[in-house]
Amino acid sequence: MKNILIPTDFNVSTLACIENLCEQYENTRFHLIFIHLFKISDSITELLMLSRRNREYDYVNDDFYQACERIKSAYPQVESIKVDFFYGSTLSMFRNYMEAHDVDAVLDLKHCSLKPLNKMSVNPEGLIQKCGLKVLHLQAERKAQIRVPAQEQLQEAV
Repeated sequence: MKNILIPTDFNVSTLACIENLCEQYENTRFHLIFIHLFKISDSITELLMLSRRNREYDYVNDDFYQACERIKSAYPQVESIKVDFFYGSTLSMFRNYMEAHDVDAVLDLKHCSLKPLNKMSVNPEGLIQKCGLKVLHLQAERKAQIRVPAQEQLQEAV
């Protein structure tokens, strides 16, 4: 079982890499964590309310959630998909997150959609390079064939 961290801006195009990941590691079961990184605010009020925040979930649209469900149905290797947010910008905080979530590897950023969601978004590239975790590189020649299964295709298969 592998816990894979996938930095994202929650664009559905990020999910296109899952088919390639499952085919490349066909005998491996996955827990996928789609994550976006934010700086911690300087506001004491916001820091006190951090554990109650759910405003960031507004950035994740229904199309992304529906595509995640289609992926879980189409690829039995994917045991779970989690949408999460990391608050911080230091390496030690990032390592603590990775340890707490038992992350085994990070998907190579070239397979991710990473536009900032707001002014507090953090580019994860530096943290990923320094954190010491394995980076999963997907085979380039298969990238052109990658697609997210459509709802209609899944219903036809059933």
